Amino acid sequence: MRAIWTGSIAFGLVNVPVKAYGATEDHDIDLHQVHDKDGGRIRYERRCEVCGKKIAYKDLDKAYEDGERTIVLTDEDMDALPAEKSREIEVVQFVPAGQVDPLMLEKSYYLQADSKSPKAYELLRRTLQDTEKLAVVRFALRQKTRLGILRVRSKVMVLQAVMWADELRDAEAVAPEKSPRISEQELKMSASLVDQYSSDFTPDEFQDDYQVQLQALIEAKIEQGEDLDTEATFGSPDQDSESGEVIDLMEALKRSIDGRNAKAPAKAAKDGKTAAAEKPAAKKPAKKPAKKAAAAKKPATKKATAKEASSSPHKKKASGSGKKSA
Repeated sequence: MRAIWTGSIAFGLVNVPVKAYGATEDHDIDLHQVHDKDGGRIRYERRCEVCGKKIAYKDLDKAYEDGERTIVLTDEDMDALPAEKSREIEVVQFVPAGQVDPLMLEKSYYLQADSKSPKAYELLRRTLQDTEKLAVVRFALRQKTRLGILRVRSKVMVLQAVMWADELRDAEAVAPEKSPRISEQELKMSASLVDQYSSDFTPDEFQDDYQVQLQALIEAKIEQGEDLDTEATFGSPDQDSESGEVIDLMEALKRSIDGRNAKAPAKAAKDGKTAAAEKPAAKKPAKKPAKKAAAAKKPATKKATAKEASSSPHKKKASGSGKKSA
């Protein structure tokens, strides 16, 4: 990974030099646009509306329009902003994790200690970990003053950008004018369904199906070209999938719970087989009780021998007939 920002965390009078690295990456397959007639690549050009010329990126400036005029802001103007020059992540307060609305969270960055003596970094990391709090910070990155939080992940600190309060839209704008009546029985059944779906979050168990299918489509297209049979590649569409508005909510909940209950034994059996497959084929200590049991049954074995003697002619006859038929 390559550092995208270098600066320091200001924690009171304590200064913690750090480097920032992008904590996430995009796994989407890169696609570009082409002309459907001849496959020619479509490119976007920076062309001036006044002179009609293509403009190099280095010759671009930013501008603001107030309705009557266009105010051009050069790179020198932008660099003159005091906040842009700051290379400091300023801790302004510590808050409980539950007070930060997840809706406000944006891109994350790993912070690495940028010092030969990382003691200050480790002190702040341990403090956040032990107090179970988040540090609210202010910082500047890519020509923007940002709000953020510091939290701990494994043995490093993570800086996560946070949206400003006025960037969040009011949820009341899309709230229903009148809430429908929900019965106690509906709530009880819904809670029961939630309980059946509840487990620990394991993100490794999930995959991006769209990207997997897109990769399969690309590979099939390479092999088959324009003769690609998408139904043979992905199977026929599921005709049994229900769609439309649910009329009977109670019936839908009941069927959901019954369906989940039916799946549970199958999953348990599958997990049991997997666990059995992972266990050793045999355990030596488990064989000892079996020998004792065999020893305890010796008298019964003698009786069986006597019985065998009385029925031996039949057995010989049977074996003889077996040879004859062979």
